[in-house]
Amino acid sequence: MKIVTTPMLPHWRILAPLFVALLVIGGFLWWEEVEAPGNGLPLGVASFDDCAKYYAILESYPRQCKTPDGRTFTESLGLPAQAGNELDKSDLIRVSTPRPNATIASPLTVSGEARGYWYFEATFPIELRNAEGLVIAQHYVQAQDEWMTEEFVPFQAQLPFPAQPAGSRGTLILRKDNPSGLPENDDQLVIPVAF
Repeated sequence: MKIVTTPMLPHWRILAPLFVALLVIGGFLWWEEVEAPGNGLPLGVASFDDCAKYYAILESYPRQCKTPDGRTFTESLGLPAQAGNELDKSDLIRVSTPRPNATIASPLTVSGEARGYWYFEATFPIELRNAEGLVIAQHYVQAQDEWMTEEFVPFQAQLPFPAQPAGSRGTLILRKDNPSGLPENDDQLVIPVAF
């Protein structure tokens, strides 16, 4: 009796096509994972402007954009002076109009809310300065509700001011009322504006 044997293929001939197939499938899956063009997820999101092209903007100041993978990008407002100090004072006073860097016209409506202790006798002073820092208008805001509280109380005011050169900059300042006159009790919110 004669024994017939079939030659065994070397292992590399079996494993090589399998390895190539795994590389192709893995490469395809990796391409989908890293936000391939055409699937709605962009490559190379590295700034607020890049993010804003593809994803929703969060309603915050400064504006923020968040990617699905959890990265957050914050809008750059340029020089720090252009942002005012709104973020630092947000637990004390919040202005809904005008917003920082808004273009304003006379009479200016100023509205928002402030903690009750920002007021004295239901008011606090505001002033508008031009680009040179000169006061061009002064007035006060009036509380729209009971102000003797530590909670936020809405306010509103109309501030007429003289015409300013178009495109020039200014500053709206909302001062904490300080009947004591003591410097340690002073506080203010600074909002940059344009005319």
